[in-house]
Amino acid sequence: MNSGRYVLSQVLEHIHWQTLKRLSARYGTETRVRHFGCRQQLICMVFAQLTWREGLRDIVTCLNARPEALYHLGFREPVARATLAEANEQRDWRLWEDLAKGLISQARTLYAGEDLGLDLENTVYALDSTTIDLSLTLFPWADFRRTKAGVKIHRQLDLRGPIPTCIHVTNARQHDVLWLDELVLEPGAFYVMDRGYVDFQRLGRLAAAGAFFVTRAKDNLRFTRHRSLPSDAGTGVRSDQIGKLTLAHSRAAFPWPLRKVHYFDAEAGRDLIFLTNHLEIRAVVVAGIYRLRWQIELFFRWIKGHLRIKHFFGTSPNAVKTQIWIAVTTYLLVAIIHKQLGLPGTLHRTLQLLSVHPFEKMLLHELFRASPVTQGKK
Repeated sequence: MNSGRYVLSQVLEHIHWQTLKRLSARYGTETRVRHFGCRQQLICMVFAQLTWREGLRDIVTCLNARPEALYHLGFREPVARATLAEANEQRDWRLWEDLAKGLISQARTLYAGEDLGLDLENTVYALDSTTIDLSLTLFPWADFRRTKAGVKIHRQLDLRGPIPTCIHVTNARQHDVLWLDELVLEPGAFYVMDRGYVDFQRLGRLAAAGAFFVTRAKDNLRFTRHRSLPSDAGTGVRSDQIGKLTLAHSRAAFPWPLRKVHYFDAEAGRDLIFLTNHLEIRAVVVAGIYRLRWQIELFFRWIKGHLRIKHFFGTSPNAVKTQIWIAVTTYLLVAIIHKQLGLPGTLHRTLQLLSVHPFEKMLLHELFRASPVTQGKK
């Protein structure tokens, strides 16, 4: 019999516990706590994410069924449902945001060499948001419409991975474009976004910071062509023009030259108009950068489909943000393990195997080697 550590323990070894302790001291989350600290809370919540638990009672029932495993994970008494609920409701959610940011740095380093499939060395970030519907009765603070509640998760994704680099949770009422005011812009990087982010004053600040954007033009765009660049219909590029915005107030907000690329997407059978402030890369690369934006939708579809952020274990803003950030932490742990071990298949396969073996005493590389690769979901 393997007398090593549990699979769950090996997943959690990528957490720097001293960092968690320092963060706990910063936010004062363990004042007068005797048995159930932040470490125990994190273990419970990561277990819940990995194994798709349905609620607090489900979490504690499954954990307490393995008392010997709990002891080795650092618990000195059974987990109480009320204790876990109180921790999620009251411990400052910013602790989990800061912990996840450390894992983001680790994951980005591992995935930095990923090939984007384009002739491009710049960092490419995708911006997008998703709305999670909530019950207005249970979450009155998140009122969205007359009969609905919801929160909106804004995210920035490094497309070499893809790894989330910035996540912001707001009321569902907030317009997407307002998030551009919160971003710390990286000179030389590309920011790819859909039409909901087209605000020329904000795009002007992005350009002034030395960054580049690729987005789709709105139907009411007024653009004055100054010159045309060669285009190749065989690549899907119908036209490639450089000019400026026509309307006076738009040009005042964005006074720089702007590039408009007309591209025909053969797969979708439709024409697309892209805007970018980068005047030198090939037009087909502009279209390729925008195509990469779909990865951010796949990322969140993955998160919503395979982790627990649609059914919340608490109803306060703090409990909701705690669960979202620990879900992101779980995703990052799976991504780090997948990359470090050079595992075949998809992240979904890696999560599946971890989910059914949390209390096995087997080295991770043996666990994955013993399971044949099959075609899995992304």
